[in-house]
Amino acid sequence: MKPYKIPESVLVVIHTADLQVLLIERADKPGFWQSVTGSLDAPDEPLAQTAARELFEETGIAADAERIVLRDWHLSNIYTIYPVWRHRYAPGVTENTEHVFSVEVPRDIAVTLSAREHLNHCWLPYLDAADKCFSSSNAEAILQLPQQLKR
Repeated sequence: MKPYKIPESVLVVIHTADLQVLLIERADKPGFWQSVTGSLDAPDEPLAQTAARELFEETGIAADAERIVLRDWHLSNIYTIYPVWRHRYAPGVTENTEHVFSVEVPRDIAVTLSAREHLNHCWLPYLDAADKCFSSSNAEAILQLPQQLKR
């Protein structure tokens, strides 16, 4: 039996210097667009490690110490897990804590999607990207991008 997902995850908003945001379309829910997301693999997995792992697994983009640097927003959202995905969690678990990160990348960076997880990707101006997201916490993070980058 596959272990239950840990109800703690990361959200990684991928963007360019001019605030173009990368969105990816879920394979299990076509038409659902989002930023990179993913749960911790173990309760003690560091959040930055989770963010770097998910970034690479879902897009093929590798965080490094110089060019592709993850920015921890030190911001967490608690949201109700969508009923369609609740079976992945232990019985009675209805909420997830999501930790927000971002990463600035060059516009011409290669994106290699995990075919198991995603169908397509697109780059959009941040306001349009926020409108396209199915998740309200993802949309809100994208809308906060200009303010977060001033910090």
